[in-house]
This record gives sequence, C-alpha cells and structure tokens, in this order.
Amino acid sequence: METPHWLFGDQLGPHFTAPGGGGPRKASPVVMIEARSVFRRRRFHRAKAHLVLSAMRHRAAELGERVRYVRARTYREGLREAVGDAEVTVHRPTSRAAMALVSALPNVRVLDARGFLVPREEFGQWVAGRSDAQLRQEDFYRWVRRRHGLLMEGDEPAGGRWNLDHDNRLPPPSGAERLDTPAPYRPREDAIDDEVRADLDRWEREGEVEFVGRDGPRLFPADRREARTALRRFLTHRLADFGAYEDAVLAADPVMSHSLLSSSLNLGLLDPWECVAGAEAAWRAGEVPLNSAEGFVRQIAGWREYVWQLYWHFGEEYRDRNALHHTAELPDWFLELDAEAVTARCLSTVLAQVRDTGWTHHIPRLMVLGSHALQSGWDPRAVTDWFHRCFVDGYDWVMLPNVVGMSQYADGGRMTTKPYTSGGAYLNRMTDLCGPCAYRPDHRTGGRACPFTAGYWAFLHRHRERLVHNPRMARPVHGLDRLSDLDELLREHRRNVGRTP
Repeated sequence: METPHWLFGDQLGPHFTAPGGGGPRKASPVVMIEARSVFRRRRFHRAKAHLVLSAMRHRAAELGERVRYVRARTYREGLREAVGDAEVTVHRPTSRAAMALVSALPNVRVLDARGFLVPREEFGQWVAGRSDAQLRQEDFYRWVRRRHGLLMEGDEPAGGRWNLDHDNRLPPPSGAERLDTPAPYRPREDAIDDEVRADLDRWEREGEVEFVGRDGPRLFPADRREARTALRRFLTHRLADFGAYEDAVLAADPVMSHSLLSSSLNLGLLDPWECVAGAEAAWRAGEVPLNSAEGFVRQIAGWREYVWQLYWHFGEEYRDRNALHHTAELPDWFLELDAEAVTARCLSTVLAQVRDTGWTHHIPRLMVLGSHALQSGWDPRAVTDWFHRCFVDGYDWVMLPNVVGMSQYADGGRMTTKPYTSGGAYLNRMTDLCGPCAYRPDHRTGGRACPFTAGYWAFLHRHRERLVHNPRMARPVHGLDRLSDLDELLREHRRNVGRTP
C-alpha cells in the first residue's frame, strides 16, 4: 500500500505532489486537513480566511478520489482521523510551528521543501564563512542569478548591470489618476466559494471565530488554472509597464502594474521558477524592457528567496528582537482597519485598501503602514502579527523577516543597512496622496503638521545616539541640528502620542 502524503494549505500546486526527488509516488493517496484551530488562534482578515479555505477545497476537488479531506478541530485530530497510526510523508512546512508539529509526530516523515528556488543546503554553502553583516540581499540576489542563469549574458548580467532600481523609481505620472495599463486578471467565484462564505458566516455567528476586514468577491486565484491565467495576463499585458512605476502610489489605482501573484506563490499554486523564467522569456522576445523584467525577477529570485532563507537561518529568537526598545501597543483604529477614523490621507487610503482587499503593494506596506508603526514606537512583535493576519499573502516566514528586519529595524541592522522611514516629502514625491490631505508634507509643527514629517524627525531624535554612527543615517541625523523648531516639534509630538493621526 502506498504511503499517504500530507498537503498543508500552502502546498497546493502540482509540484508538491510530483514524484521524484524524494516526493510522493504517483499513486500515493493524499491527505488534507482543514484545522479550525488555525482560525481560532488569530483574528485573520476575512478575505484571507476565505482565500485559504477556497484554495484548499479547490485542490481537494481537483484531486478527487485520491484525497482524504478532513475537517477537524486540530491537525493532530485530523491526521488521526485520516490515517490512524499509518506513516505519512510531508514536504517541509513553511512555519516553525508547523515544523515543530510534524517533527513531534512519530509517523510523519519530512521531505525536502518545495516551492522555492534555492535548497536550504545551497543557502548554507552561500552563508558559510560570512558574518551576519555580509548576508546582504544584493549579494544573495547576484548569487542566485548566476546559479540559475537568470537574465545573464555569459558571466555578466544582462544589460551590464545587476541592479536596475535607478530606472524603477519614477514618481507617478503627473496628473494621472491611473496608469494606462490593462487590468489584472480577476477570478470568478463558484459554488466552492459560496460554501466557504456560508461556513465563515456560520462560524462567526456561533462565536467560534472572529475576523477583521471585508470579504467581498474573491480577488485572488484559488486554483492552479486561475493562477496560471493570472501569470499569463501579467507577463503578456502588464509586465512591460511594471518596472518604472513599481515604487509609485496612486490613490485610485492601488494595483497599478503589480503582478498580484504573491498570494498564488505563497499558497503554492505557482512555482517561482515558472514566474521568473516567464519574465526572462518575455524580455528575450523583446516584449518587455529589461528594467521591468529585472524588477520582477528581483522580487522573486532576490527578495522572496532571501526572506525564506533568513526566516530559518535567524532562528526563533529573531521574533523577539527589539533593538529600538519599542513597546507601544497598536491602537484600535489600526487593529480594526478603521480607515474612516484617520485624517492623514495616506494612512486612511492604504488602511481602507487593506480592509477591503487584504492587499496593498510593497511601498504602502513599507513606507506608509510600516513607517508609521516605526515612528510611533509600536511593539514590533505585534506589528508582525498584524501584517501576518491582515494580508492575504501573509505567512509567518514572509512577515517575520520583512517586518522585524526591514520594516521595523528591530534587529538593529542584521538584515538591512538602515531604518526604512521618511518624512512627508518622500510620500509627496512618490504618491498622489498628499494633495487633498488636511496635513501638509512641508509642515513640521502646527495644526497642519504632517504626521510623517514630524514623526520622522522625532524618530531620528529619539534614536540619535544609535543612528548617528550609521553611514546611511548620519547625514539626516545631523540635519536635526539645523531645525530651528525642533523643541516645538518634539513638544507637539509628545502631546500627539496616542492620538489618531
């Protein structure tokens, strides 16, 4: 009798059941467990819960009689119901909690991870002999490019440069409310989505679970066919315009030219190789410019792979890193995604996007939500949990390095070389959010002082002794000495601590 293979809810693509390389045999039965405890532990975004359950149930429908799909209170109970004491195999889970679970179960054999470009053993070879200060994303990205021959011309990067970020930092087109780009693929809901929504409604009514955010029509792929369609549409119609404006923000166009593929990748519906290979093929065919192809490849082969590897490399203690000693609680308006309570247009707009869709692109995440949390001194562990719960593509391995390391600088520089935060001038340059706002980006004090401008200078002052020795921060820190209104700014900032911006 074939050994059953267990699929977690983020292992839903065909590459997780493909034989070979230690994978399950072609005829191996499949076990899937829908554990209600996952949703009881955290207050997830309703759209995220819907997407995950819909994707799991769609995969079960595809597998047909091959799958034993169990709905249980916990994974342990579900596995016992599915196979009893029989041995099962499972590809390495993506979280430490899940890894601890499968490692503790006596009859579970853990196979190598799938769904990533770089095996952990190869990352170990790259890390060997390097200090933490040398584990920089740019070096890792170049190593991955060479190792996989991505966007290479012989031994050199295509176009002669590894990094085309300089070409990909344009502000939004002046006067434009939207980019002139074809719309992204949007799936159609089906009977499985109806069933999921009815179950979530019932669980909420019965008080079993509680969600945040809205569950409108499903916006992201829930099966392999939808994910492949979304990838093809992006590569064919949207990738060409992606690069130049990937760091820009338009209030009426939250998607712009972004791929919207992160949730499909993180559910395992897409393999990262087909995404980066598709982008390279489009560039080599002359269909997209190099800066767009490179920007997209960097996001997946560079950043996504880097974050995955650092999640395991840094260890569980990384979760509690708090180099800046930030301990403030997250306010209710943030926890409840209460965009209407917020006056600052950037925060209100982005928070509404999260509330309504469970998604924003990387700049609103980093330079609006994350930057405000950093300037406000919020507890980085709580901020990490919020991002994990409130984003459809948020998983522990995704958010822990992204938030602790990059967004909140809570690791003191192990992952990035500086804190990522700014005043209102950056937001005014890279977004169209400041124009109608009640606050002015060039006001540091007074009734119209921009919370980001005042918050930026107050943050630099609060951490001056640490940041003045950082080569990338010394200049702005010394800028504090040129502010004639610094004392007034700090007094006002202290009065405004805890107030809704």
